[in-house]
Amino acid sequence: MDSSLAAFRDGRSGQLRKLAEEHLQHDLNQSDRDIIKRAGSKVSTHAKVGTLLGVGFGIYCAFRLRSMRLSYFNAFRAMEKPVEVRFADGRTEPIPDITDKLAPSKWSDAATYFFFSLGGLFFGGEVGFLSGTASASRTITKDPEAKGRIEKAFKNYRIDALKQEIQQLEGKSTFEHLFGQ
Repeated sequence: MDSSLAAFRDGRSGQLRKLAEEHLQHDLNQSDRDIIKRAGSKVSTHAKVGTLLGVGFGIYCAFRLRSMRLSYFNAFRAMEKPVEVRFADGRTEPIPDITDKLAPSKWSDAATYFFFSLGGLFFGGEVGFLSGTASASRTITKDPEAKGRIEKAFKNYRIDALKQEIQQLEGKSTFEHLFGQ
């Protein structure tokens, strides 16, 4: 169960990073490594810009929603409201004034800004990541020869990574691997 949370997983990422560096150094030339670096920086840049735009859009939407709620409340407050109800038997009951209960509060404004910003953060980050990935893909596929070398190096990396995982799984029983005991 410990391996189900990222914080408790073993240091497999360090091994994979070292293996990837070896393949980058041995399977690719300097121009191929530069292409990969440019592609990686494009993904990162697009994700950062998308995240910032998403947060800004979320704040803008929260501001618009808040102003709309405030205008609805002001219209409701200015409206003439009934003050009592008459029943068929002649009895009358007063209707309580609920205007103060409908007023926008600081807590609702804070929640609106928080959740809209959070939604914008995720939405913008994901859209930025997708556009960055598309841009990085175009960068890599621009040169067909470099693309072939990069694909071959990636394929060799995946083969070696899967071999390491197979060796690791053969070393542990299935129960130990699944439940970390």
